[in-house]
Amino acid sequence: MASRISSLLMCILYIYSFSAFLCLHAHEARESAENYQLHHYHTVQVSSLIPSTTCNASSKGPKREASLTVIHKYGPCFQSNKDQLLVLNHTEILLQDQSRVNSIHSKFSKNLDGNKLRESQATTLPAKSGGTIGTGNYIVTVGLGTPKTNQTLAFDTGSDLTWVQCKPCARQCYQQVDPIFDPSKSTSYTNISCPTPLCSQLTSATGSPRQCSSNSKCIYVVRYGDRSFTAGYFSTERLTITSDVVDNFIFGCGQDNEGLFKGFAGLLGLGRGQVSLVQQAAQKYKKFFSYCLPSTISSMGYLTLGKGREVSSFVKFTPLLTLSQGPSFYGLNLIGISVGGQRLSIPTSVFSTVGTIIDSGTIITRLPPTAYSALRTSFREKMRNYSMTSSNSSLFDTCYDLSKSQSVSIPSISFFFGGGVSVDLNKVGILYILSQTEACLAFAGNSNPSDIAIFGNEQQKGLEVVYDVVGRKIGFRPGGCS
Repeated sequence: MASRISSLLMCILYIYSFSAFLCLHAHEARESAENYQLHHYHTVQVSSLIPSTTCNASSKGPKREASLTVIHKYGPCFQSNKDQLLVLNHTEILLQDQSRVNSIHSKFSKNLDGNKLRESQATTLPAKSGGTIGTGNYIVTVGLGTPKTNQTLAFDTGSDLTWVQCKPCARQCYQQVDPIFDPSKSTSYTNISCPTPLCSQLTSATGSPRQCSSNSKCIYVVRYGDRSFTAGYFSTERLTITSDVVDNFIFGCGQDNEGLFKGFAGLLGLGRGQVSLVQQAAQKYKKFFSYCLPSTISSMGYLTLGKGREVSSFVKFTPLLTLSQGPSFYGLNLIGISVGGQRLSIPTSVFSTVGTIIDSGTIITRLPPTAYSALRTSFREKMRNYSMTSSNSSLFDTCYDLSKSQSVSIPSISFFFGGGVSVDLNKVGILYILSQTEACLAFAGNSNPSDIAIFGNEQQKGLEVVYDVVGRKIGFRPGGCS
């Protein structure tokens, strides 16, 4: 009898121990799953995804001499929007974005060989966001002339020539917030003569041949992918960036400016060509600049020219590549993507065959079809708890109805670049908000597998992006606007 009781007790103890083991194992598994969810998913309130109509001026970027505030053109921080209800026409914005992408792709259409990729002082301007044209979405304010007049310009890493609207607007000027620049009231303004070697730089800067006026002035013409255009006099002037001065700055003084321009005065060219601000101010800023695009249209970022101080150790650098068919663009070596912490099975040749550029003016990141398909499949699987819906936009094919959700758990997305660099995208750059209840995966696939990939500004939000042209590298730092 005693042996039976002992065996029974041993059995009970064994069952209890095994149950405790299973319980502990289940607890650890649950804890592991929760930790995975915490590190590889973003849980956000749906209400926080809706654009605010109030300007948040608290985030103004670093306090450096050559640092400009960046704002969004459609946001409440831009003066032209203060007296009107904030209305975002996403259909129009995305169509213009596609026009810009088509224009960029056309420049690379003759280069189907991705193997042709080859490897101070500081001034910060505030950066704002503004997407009505194919020339850039984020705007800054600089001074032009002597005495200086403030001009609000869209800055664009995909363009070289800086231009502003100028009086007397011989043909046409659109409505802008700032007073239209009047060269007759500036003591430092000069027209560039034609023909001259300086005037001949226009061909590479604009893609159009130089023209001479009847009185031997150099004429520029720039046409954009959305059919907007600007034409006027190729000139020199004093450019003021906060307290810094760039004398004899080459720019376009626009006398005929037509198309989808609205509100701002022109464009600030930050490409790699000879007439870009980066090249013209190379002696002062050493071809070094950085920016952080605000994470929302109601907040502020910055554009800083020059290094100014030691670069943060949190900035991770990847090699800057030069593309033979588009030497003014900034090339990257994109090699992979992860979704929810899981690396996608995409051969690196999918990216290397076509190449990749980073562009401040393109909104939605464009990927090779094979890469986008893998991204979309993984994202949909991880978002299976949310109801999908069709979109009015032809650009998006993965959209969700969030009307019945107070919060949404979004899988993280990371990009992998050459040099062992991984960049975790900000949560605001993963979904594109079309309405108060509809959000779409903020990526698109190229229709042609041979088209170049583009790292767009929606995915750059909240990152500090550092361009070191002399050092031939581009860096990324999360949380860059704070």
